[in-house]
Amino acid sequence: MKKDLFIDLIKSVPKAELHVHEEAVLGRATVKKVYKRNFGKSMSDKEFNDLFDYNDLAGFLASFIKIQSFFTHIDDFELMFRDFSDYLDENNIVYCETFFSPTSHLKKGWAFHDMISVIEKSINEIKAKSGRTVKLIVDVSRSFGKENAMRNLDLVLAEKNPIILGIGLGGDEAKGPAKEYAEVFTKAKENGLHTVTHAGESCESYSMKDSIELCHAERLGHGIQAIKDADFVKELAEKKIPLEVCPTSNTFILKEFNGDIKNHPAKKLFDEGVYITINTDDPTFFKCSLLDEYWNIYKGLKFSLDEIKQIIKNGFNAAFISDKEKAEYCKKVDAAWDEWFKEHPDCK
Repeated sequence: MKKDLFIDLIKSVPKAELHVHEEAVLGRATVKKVYKRNFGKSMSDKEFNDLFDYNDLAGFLASFIKIQSFFTHIDDFELMFRDFSDYLDENNIVYCETFFSPTSHLKKGWAFHDMISVIEKSINEIKAKSGRTVKLIVDVSRSFGKENAMRNLDLVLAEKNPIILGIGLGGDEAKGPAKEYAEVFTKAKENGLHTVTHAGESCESYSMKDSIELCHAERLGHGIQAIKDADFVKELAEKKIPLEVCPTSNTFILKEFNGDIKNHPAKKLFDEGVYITINTDDPTFFKCSLLDEYWNIYKGLKFSLDEIKQIIKNGFNAAFISDKEKAEYCKKVDAAWDEWFKEHPDCK
């Protein structure tokens, strides 16, 4: 199927996204706007280009944190969620679980409750405008150490806001092993929160195993390094532990793929029965929307259309929603899929 028809098909179908960082949906024009509004001058072309010039995970994370520093007022979140709303509309994402990383903002003296209140207002506006649902996974972050992670968890527990589903562990997993955060995640689990970790992005299966066994991870962010451990691949398939795969992000950051998505292991994992979901991670940073990601795995990894449809359903079935909601969303996927092919009979 040609790209224009494929994109039209995928856009017509409701989708979920489970691994996307909310700051990373901030439009590049908005980055400049926030910078100018808060620093009283325009960002130079060099500074702007340097902001998006990185070739490894550490460089990307440094740029991510730097953009967070441009936020000097809590109301800046409203600008961010306007871009977020546009992103959901453009990709027909009807359900999204997004990571919120509060640490850099807390270090500015912002109150967690105030941030969540502004975000909740923005999320409610999205729901009222388009019917799209957004929930938060608070990134307790391995970038700032265990004590900071526990403080973030305690803020979540004190807030008791239903827009927060659980906690996640982002950052460079090589510099912050999951096992160091077992106490934080055990406490979260005991208090009824969902738990996810970034694991198997750059570290091998030990990181994923620790995430599951010690941090009670219900999903694994990325998880692609599992392909190097055949026994663990079988375990993932048997236990149906979802992977939040982000093909463009992985291909861009990890040298082992040589910048070519054809080297990405998502199809091999899928063929082994692993529960794959497709996500963008950081669309602004990697210039890739969710529609683009589905095209990339269709063209570059040779997923069939039926497999693409299954992965779209996987996104809903791996979400932290009720079984009833999962069934309703999947029914809508089937209906939209069938309707599109009814209108395009020559594409069957």
